[in-house]
Amino acid sequence: MPRSDRPHHAWNRIPRPAFGADYNPEQWSGSTWKDDVRLMGEAGVNLVNLGVFAWSWVEPAPGAFDFSGLDEVIALLHDAGIAVDLATPTAAPPLWFSHAHPESLPVTADGRRLAPGSRQAYCPSSPTYRERAAVVTRRLAERYGDHPAVVMWHINNEYANGNPHCWCDISADAFRRWLRTTYGDDLAALNDRWGSAVWGMRYSDWEQVAPPRPSTSSLSPGLWLDFCRFSDAEHLACFRAERDIVRAHSPGRPVTTNFMTGSLRWSDYWRWAREVDIVSNDHYLSSEDPDRAADLAFAADLTRGLAAGQPWMLMEHSTSAVQWQPRNIAKTPGEMARNTLTHLARGADAALFFQWRQSVYGPEKWHSAMLPHGGEDTRVWREAKALGSTVAALADVAGSTCPRADIALLLDYEAMWALQLPHRPSSDLTYTGVLRDWHRALWELGLSCDLVSGPGEPGEQRLLLVPSLYALSAGTARALEDYAAQGGHLVVGPFSGVADPHDRVHPGPYPGVLRDLLGLRVDEYLPLAAGASVGLDDGSTGLLWAERVLPDPGTEVESRFADGPAPGGPAVLRHGTARYLATRPDSASLLRLLPRWAAAAGCAAPVGGAGRGVEVTRRSAPDGRSWLFAVNHTDQPARVATTGIDVLSGTRSPGVLTIPAGEVAVVAETPQ
Repeated sequence: MPRSDRPHHAWNRIPRPAFGADYNPEQWSGSTWKDDVRLMGEAGVNLVNLGVFAWSWVEPAPGAFDFSGLDEVIALLHDAGIAVDLATPTAAPPLWFSHAHPESLPVTADGRRLAPGSRQAYCPSSPTYRERAAVVTRRLAERYGDHPAVVMWHINNEYANGNPHCWCDISADAFRRWLRTTYGDDLAALNDRWGSAVWGMRYSDWEQVAPPRPSTSSLSPGLWLDFCRFSDAEHLACFRAERDIVRAHSPGRPVTTNFMTGSLRWSDYWRWAREVDIVSNDHYLSSEDPDRAADLAFAADLTRGLAAGQPWMLMEHSTSAVQWQPRNIAKTPGEMARNTLTHLARGADAALFFQWRQSVYGPEKWHSAMLPHGGEDTRVWREAKALGSTVAALADVAGSTCPRADIALLLDYEAMWALQLPHRPSSDLTYTGVLRDWHRALWELGLSCDLVSGPGEPGEQRLLLVPSLYALSAGTARALEDYAAQGGHLVVGPFSGVADPHDRVHPGPYPGVLRDLLGLRVDEYLPLAAGASVGLDDGSTGLLWAERVLPDPGTEVESRFADGPAPGGPAVLRHGTARYLATRPDSASLLRLLPRWAAAAGCAAPVGGAGRGVEVTRRSAPDGRSWLFAVNHTDQPARVATTGIDVLSGTRSPGVLTIPAGEVAVVAETPQ
């Protein structure tokens, strides 16, 4: 929904900034609950996400509901002044349900029905699953819909994380129904879109259509893409059904579900973001990634984009190590605070951890928590308590927003799905790799960036970066043309504009629907051998890819290939305010080229001292107040240009503030 259509009451009851964790009291005794609530008070917890996996706790047998434990926990929290984000527990169907309805379990592409015993062990198209999920949701909403402790609702958990697709017969029937609706019951249209004439795979009856199960060779890319869209739509339908039940019984309280923006997989979150009252996200670092701070910034920037620039919630992150990576490395001292404050700096008004108390059994017992196995005499607990005080000190920042950035980075989920299908010119040219490379370069340069689904107004979005857009519609192409025609600066990466949303190659020379906008033709795509690179005559280096490009009259060649499969040929071209890259620049080249393109577009320069591991962002309020967040990820002191008072330390900055290694400053800026 457009931002103006979101409920204005969404944050009314929610403490801001919110600080807390996922709480799973069903793992503990009643005496522990009381201790938990006491310690939550010491840590500054003011919001908990409750009941995410509690279905078998509140309904231990079919229809035999027992809310006594949940009643007691909610009462304890309420008496302590801790608000509740109450979850529907439908991400974890009880074993009694799965054993009574084995047809509800998901089936893999090769026909294996997955066993119960873990979360998300359900097919989203299953009528019995949807029916029972509606029952438990309704009972919870009826009982707690107007409870004063319940300030918001959380539907399910991390949709499509463990069960993005299901290939069972129920899903196959639902897929056919979805296709008949999508194509207006016109089988000829489906044959045309999917190119079913190839290999004689034309459908003569809807019953012949099946999900993309393994076959003797490759299947239609059009089939795959529609199956991805269908699967995403089925999960979204499950969310909508529970959301609407909750809204009917708990009016005035916002409803959300937790995204996973850092994973870039099977959910089109631009579509999902229109369905929630508050955008929320889970984010976990890859502990061995040296660029993990940049990855965090990418996820936060994308979540802010999904929230249309408005405050959002960090629903889950970790205090230290997780349990699901090959090597679960603990966060270094101070990293917990840096991570949390980076999310707040980029627009979050809530920071919650998974989880409150570290489990002593089960698959997640080695996942860190606010209260570790060792209890209160641990580094993690002390840092968590200190962080609670830090977050509370930022009360004035809550409700402010991040100013719109001059630079935008386009993310198209369906283009990503299309590029990752098999039988492309190079499996090395991945959508996520290219997109993250460009965002990481902006991060290192200290240049702020918004993630967007399409072009905006050139006056607000001076430079639009499109690193990869293999598949796009004619409508998207026209929007890009309009953007450039109005003076917006555009940079398009290689192998873009090639196919339509059904993976049919656009007619005429490459790059298809972007040909006129970019003022060129691509004669041939020239993917490179593994490990190979190409040099450009401006000193840049291209990776993975090259193209033989023929510029139109009036198109300027800004650099040429110095070697490789197209020596002397154009590598970077400009047509009006639109640029095209015929290769994938390496990191060093992006660090040199992006400032040049930003300056040409009239983008603001970075804040003095920003970049190279020193993050500098701003949040501003409608009354003119602004706060500068400076996060120093380096092992050296950093100096950042700002005037004002550091809210966290009380230090006054007359123009330049020194931030110690590994620390964070939040400066209430003095108006100039």
